[in-house]
Amino acid sequence: MITDNKIIEIFCLLDDFSKEYNDLVTKNSLLDPNKKKIRKRKRKMSDAEVMTILVIFHLKSYRNLKHFYINHVCKHMRNEFPDCVSYNRFVELQKKVVQPLGVFMKMHCLGSCTGISFIDSTTLKSCHYKREKQHKVFAGLAQKSYGTLGWFYGFKLHLVCNDKGELVEFMLTPGNVDDRKPLRNKSFNDKIFGKIYGDKGYLGKDLFEKLFVDGIHLITKVRKNMKKKAMDFMDKVLLRKRAVIESVNDILKNVCYIEHTRHRSVDNFISNLVCGLIAYSFIPKKPSIKITNMLPNIGIS
Repeated sequence: MITDNKIIEIFCLLDDFSKEYNDLVTKNSLLDPNKKKIRKRKRKMSDAEVMTILVIFHLKSYRNLKHFYINHVCKHMRNEFPDCVSYNRFVELQKKVVQPLGVFMKMHCLGSCTGISFIDSTTLKSCHYKREKQHKVFAGLAQKSYGTLGWFYGFKLHLVCNDKGELVEFMLTPGNVDDRKPLRNKSFNDKIFGKIYGDKGYLGKDLFEKLFVDGIHLITKVRKNMKKKAMDFMDKVLLRKRAVIESVNDILKNVCYIEHTRHRSVDNFISNLVCGLIAYSFIPKKPSIKITNMLPNIGIS
């Protein structure tokens, strides 16, 4: 259960960021001389208040944003949010804070690489795969693919976490994208160094050589029809600890609730995903592994 002090802490962080972000956007925006002047009235709810509500929704037990806003925020959180607007107006304000939320996530909510990283992808279903032709919200964006749990229609969320359970990097792709493709992207693996552990879906000689040149040692298990290769004992131990990122995926889906099939716009889908990732960064106890005694053996100080 999230405490009042935690809510105040989240609001203060988002409020400071929102003011700095708006100042930078105002100073560096290009003005169109042909554009009609629009009256800019002060909003009843600030951007920081909207972003805070969206983030703490993922830390509560609610599974529907409308019920959470109407039945909880408007009734039981009047002291924290005295100027609540209607839900329809709140949805309009939600679309305007998608970009600031993404920037805040990238700047303040990602952990640092420690030299030991774990990578995995998880599915984000948009609807049942048999109804893909009837689905219109993500037409042209979501794709049908086959995963470990069968066929699905939607997206893939590629995650990299460190040994402390902190997210280091993330990327959203259509469902039919190969798991190895994000690792080939320099912007995705730019923050990663040292050893990274993945499942058999990341096997590939060309990928291993490409990452090794960039200072990243990719370690995976081998398939049954492949020749077994010599592996360091500590690499075998840490490869078994890859379940830490599976636990991260479980928290993101079942606690932070980043996946549901009721989205009515792409903006709301992105804001729900980003806010879920931000909420995860505020969880005090994350899945982690203790490697203090292992560090001298694997050459990390």
